[in-house]
Amino acid sequence: MSAWRTIARKLGLSRGNETGLREAFEGIIERHRDELGTLSLGPDEIKMLFNILKNGDLRICDIMVPRVDVVAVDIEESFDAILKVFAQAAHSRLPLFRGSLDEVVGMVHVKDALTLLHGNGADEGPGQSRVADIQRPVLFVAPSMRAMDLLTKMRANRIHMAIIVDEYGGTDGLVTIEDLVEQIVGDIEDEHDTEEPVLIRSLGEGKFDADARLSLEDLEETIDIDLTDERWEDVDTVGGLVFSLAGRVPQIGERIKHESGVRFEVVDAEPRRILRLRIFTPKPAALRNA
Repeated sequence: MSAWRTIARKLGLSRGNETGLREAFEGIIERHRDELGTLSLGPDEIKMLFNILKNGDLRICDIMVPRVDVVAVDIEESFDAILKVFAQAAHSRLPLFRGSLDEVVGMVHVKDALTLLHGNGADEGPGQSRVADIQRPVLFVAPSMRAMDLLTKMRANRIHMAIIVDEYGGTDGLVTIEDLVEQIVGDIEDEHDTEEPVLIRSLGEGKFDADARLSLEDLEETIDIDLTDERWEDVDTVGGLVFSLAGRVPQIGERIKHESGVRFEVVDAEPRRILRLRIFTPKPAALRNA
């Protein structure tokens, strides 16, 4: 029996699906917000309760770092090369692969790398063969796994990185325990975090400049136009929508039109992915008459 149903039984709530139970709990929290305050639950704690309930069905694929953005190192690389990647990426953990990113063998922590570096004599630097000595394990999970389930599994196994693999065993992306915790407590800032780039910027007169990683939901909210279609139900980003509409990666300068009247122009792209887009929305008068 799930934790949701156990709590529901203790509260005398009727049986039903877990989504319904979460909505019921959210209603209870909202109705008794004042009483929760008397129990020394501040705004942050109440927000965390809401986040736990809201993210109950959140899937790993919704929060993972996609493959194209994964910074990883080959286990056969020299120790110096790995240290340089750490310095450039400003990450505390890096996946280790053998040959290609589809063959992840573990991860390396910067603390272990620095300990190894410090532990060697001045005349003998850490050799390439020693990288495997500081290799740590990772979890391998499906993209459909629930985020809260993965958090529980990571804590139980004391493993801080999970590699998301597709049905063929290829690497889809990665998730760290920090990514999961942030879903509950909000963004965790550290000294290496950089300010998140603005993913969409208005140029006036219904034109926008956007990063292809911008979520469809955020774009729809910005331009107040529904772009959803059951044909693209698995598409999450603007770049993914344009790729699906074109059936390929469009060339720079190419324009793609959505049936809503919204037009997309590819501003920057690589052979395998779209990077930036110029978005043209229908004229306001057309929207009012729609």
